[in-house]
Amino acid sequence: MNLLPIFLVGLMGSVHCIGMCGGIVGALSSAAPARASGRPAPAPAQVCVMAAQPVRGTPRVIPLHFVGPAQLQAFGQDLVRVLGYNLGRLSSYTLAGALAGGIAAGLLRGADVLGWMAPAQTVAYVITNLILILLGLYLTQWWSGMSRMEQLGSGLWARLRPHAARLVPVDTPAKAVLLGSLWGWLPCGMVYSALLTALMAGSAWQGALTMLSFGVGTLPVLLVAGMSGARLRQLVARAWVRRSAGVIVLAFGLLGLLRVAEIGGLGIARGWIDVFCVSPVHGG
Repeated sequence: MNLLPIFLVGLMGSVHCIGMCGGIVGALSSAAPARASGRPAPAPAQVCVMAAQPVRGTPRVIPLHFVGPAQLQAFGQDLVRVLGYNLGRLSSYTLAGALAGGIAAGLLRGADVLGWMAPAQTVAYVITNLILILLGLYLTQWWSGMSRMEQLGSGLWARLRPHAARLVPVDTPAKAVLLGSLWGWLPCGMVYSALLTALMAGSAWQGALTMLSFGVGTLPVLLVAGMSGARLRQLVARAWVRRSAGVIVLAFGLLGLLRVAEIGGLGIARGWIDVFCVSPVHGG
């Protein structure tokens, strides 16, 4: 399976992750053990810098925040914890993708025995790209149907939530990874749409790679969100950011349908369009 569009879908769709999971990222950060210190925080240092052309002889004062060993250690601990959360999350995505791809592999083998392989591949390809179109509409907020899919997974999360509570405070990297692995099962329409794509991958390992690529696509934004807090959430909350990302994902699905419709002779270079198309591993 071509994994580039799956990665880009995760990257573009991560604006939804911030909207839905931003509060979870904040909660995970607050789940860290409180840092006790016997010394007060150092006050910002100040230096006087003479302007090139001082006005009336008055120097400019530029505040410089002191960064000492304690601050660097705290930053390192936060980074390890955020990396642990996301490592666990990606592990859950990969496991779910392997399960979905494995189920599909059995169905495809049955279709092959019955002589339905080619029609099944075509149907899988069309469904995969229709899912991308629906995901694009969901990200642009032009259609909210995938929110119903999130409600379907709420029962599973209700069972996992007590286990997550036992891991607080997150005072070791192992706890961070375990808590992140539970986070990966949080009901999310975007993740479910990626899982449906993994279902069409044709094998367990292709399904695992599909979900891993999707998860890696979401990684940059969620890593920055975990370290920067509300600033990034304020940016991606803007309507034009979500809609731009949604339109890009929508375009992936439309390109895929163009490919399956075999209208590349209208001036669309097949080699170029194939790079941005999601297709099952057995697809032609």
